[in-house]
Amino acid sequence: MKVGAVVLTMGNRPDELRALLDSVAKQHGEHIEVVVVGNGSPLPPLPEGVRTVELPENVGIPAGRNVGIEAFGPGGSEVDVLLFLDDDGLLDRADTAELCREAFARDKKLGIISFRIADPETGETQRRHVPRLRASDPMRSSRVTTFLGGANAVRTKVFQEVGGLPDDFFYAHEETDLAWRALDAGWMIDYRSDMVLLHPTHAPSRHAVYHRMVARNRVWLARRNLPAPLVPVYLGVWFLLTLARRPSRPALRAWLGGFKEGWSTSCGPRRPMKWRTVWRLTRLGRPPVI
Repeated sequence: MKVGAVVLTMGNRPDELRALLDSVAKQHGEHIEVVVVGNGSPLPPLPEGVRTVELPENVGIPAGRNVGIEAFGPGGSEVDVLLFLDDDGLLDRADTAELCREAFARDKKLGIISFRIADPETGETQRRHVPRLRASDPMRSSRVTTFLGGANAVRTKVFQEVGGLPDDFFYAHEETDLAWRALDAGWMIDYRSDMVLLHPTHAPSRHAVYHRMVARNRVWLARRNLPAPLVPVYLGVWFLLTLARRPSRPALRAWLGGFKEGWSTSCGPRRPMKWRTVWRLTRLGRPPVI
C-alpha cells in the first residue's frame, strides 16, 4: 500500500517544517513521497526529493490541500493513502505510516483515520481535538463522524469517489463536509489514539477570520449536506449553543455576520445525505443536529 503526504505551509515556520519532514522520512516501511504546497508564499529550502507547489496567493486550507492531492495525480491516484499533516506538527512514532497501512488493509470500508493530537511539552490532548461528543478520554480509539484536518490519513479512493475538500470554505468545517460525503458513500472513519501528531496548543480563535468562517461554513455545511427538515434543526441548535457560550461582543458580531453570509451566498452543490446516513451518524454517537 503506497503512502504519500501533503503538507500545506505559509512558509513562516521553516524549522518546524523541516522537523516534520524529517519525522516523515523516518517512517518505517516503503518510502513516503511528500508534496509541500506553499500557500501564497515562497517555500524555504527543502530536503531533496520533496515535491513542491508554490501558489501565487493564499487560496485557503481546503483548496491548498486539494492542490496537494492533485500533485499525486487525479484524486491522488498515484498512491493508495495520503497523510495530511500540519507544517508545525511532528509524527511522534516511526511506525505511524505502517499502522495506517495495516488499518486500511484490514478494513476495506475504512476511508479516513483521524490521528490524536498531543501537545509536545505536556503530552495532553485537548477535548476539541477528539472528534466525537464523548471526548473525555482521548486515549480511547473509536469510530467517529468527522476528523482533524492537519493530522489524518485518507484512502485516495475516497477522493476519487466523493471529490475533494470544498475549496470555497477557505477555513473551518471542510473536514466535516468531506466526512459526511464519505459516510454517505459507505466509508467509515476511525479515531486512533495510537497515531499521534505532536502539535503546539493554540486557540483556533487566534485567526482573525475564525468567528465569521465558523458561522458561515456551518450554514454552508448544513445547506450542502443535510436533508431539508434537518437544516433548521441543526443550525438552530448551533445558534443556541453559540449564545450559551457567551462570546465577547466583537466575536458575536463577527459570528452573526458569518451566519447571515452563509444564508445569503452560494453554498456550492447541494447533495443531501441519505436518511440511512443520518441513522448511521446517530448510531455512531453524533446525530447531524449537533
